Amino acid sequence: MSGGDEAGRLVRPFTLTGGRTRPSRADFTLITTVTAVDPPPERAVRPQPEHGRILRLCARPMAVAELAAHLDLPVSVVVIMLCDLLEASLITARPPRPVSGAADLDLLQKVRDGLGRI
Repeated sequence: MSGGDEAGRLVRPFTLTGGRTRPSRADFTLITTVTAVDPPPERAVRPQPEHGRILRLCARPMAVAELAAHLDLPVSVVVIMLCDLLEASLITARPPRPVSGAADLDLLQKVRDGLGRI
C-alpha cells in the first residue's frame, strides 16, 4: 500500500478542511474570481501548506473552478479552504459581474444570423 491515492495525494480532502463539510460563508461560486492579497496583512496567520498553494496560484486572479482543477481537489474542499483564507484577509473574492439579458439575447441573435449564412 502506497499511503496515497492514484494521484499520489497523501492527505485526504476531509483532513484539509479539519473535518468540515460546509463552508462558513456563501461568497463562492464556480466562477468567483479569487486573488491573493499582496502584500499580505502584517498580522496574518501563517497558512497551512495547502493554503499556501492556493495563495501562490492566486497571485493572479483565478476562478474557483480553475483553482480546484489546478489543486486536483473537489470544489467543495477548495471553497472551505477559501473561506479560511478570506476570513484571514489573505484573499479577495470578486463575484461574477451580472450580465444583462438583453446582451445575451443580442449575442445569440448574432450567432444565429451568422450560422444562417453557412
